Amino acid sequence: MGVMEQEKSAFAAALALQCAWGADEALMESPADRLAVREAPSRAPPARPTPEPAPRPIRAAPVAPASAPPALARAEALAEAATDLAALKAAIAAFDGSPLRETATNLVFGEGITEAGLMLIGEAPGADEDRAGRPFVGASGQLLDRMFASVGLSRESNFYITNILPWRPPGNRTPTDAEVALFLPFLRRQVALIRPKRLVLVGGVAAKGLIGGKEGITRLRGRWHEVEIAGLGRLPALPTLHPAYLLRSPASKREAWADLLLLRRMLDQAPG
Repeated sequence: MGVMEQEKSAFAAALALQCAWGADEALMESPADRLAVREAPSRAPPARPTPEPAPRPIRAAPVAPASAPPALARAEALAEAATDLAALKAAIAAFDGSPLRETATNLVFGEGITEAGLMLIGEAPGADEDRAGRPFVGASGQLLDRMFASVGLSRESNFYITNILPWRPPGNRTPTDAEVALFLPFLRRQVALIRPKRLVLVGGVAAKGLIGGKEGITRLRGRWHEVEIAGLGRLPALPTLHPAYLLRSPASKREAWADLLLLRRMLDQAPG
């Protein structure tokens, strides 16, 4: 390799290195000489002292307007004021205390038979539910329908189904504890208006939100618990595995089937 080729190769390597360092744009026509001696700036004559301004009259500080009630307090007030399901749905749609409303497409409220005495509660809408505005219509919802059909139950005839959250969390992520707590007053009011006799809590988020405690769904499922609802007292509630989990872990369908049989026995033993 000749001298000229070596110099070109060295220049190319230096240019590539500067680009890698981020120096890929020229801001001046010629490079600045950082080593050149700079002349000291000339000193300006001292400025004449300016007279001090006259003191301004002291004004009272403006009174700050009263802040809006916290989001949770507003949710509780809106939920309590709803006298029927239509009013409750309108209240949730108007509630601006959560950013979930701004990122979701549709409000997912609930559907099914309100007089059936059985209410299923999941955690939050997914992408399919968000597009359709209906709960449990995607792959996990179809599995849930088949599961409950195996014990003679359907949303068209035997139960009402909804979620704790009416809006889809971005990316189908798990709802946070703060989001669950914020929308829990709306859900409790929904339960109070429907007046079911039994609840099925589908998944760990719904079970923890309504039962409380630190136990996970694998410890909570398989037995009946009690959930306190204003105006209804203590309702029997059965936690079970979420169908989305069963799609990922088919081996756990055996536990879900045992929960369905437990529900079926309770319904068969109930009077009427």
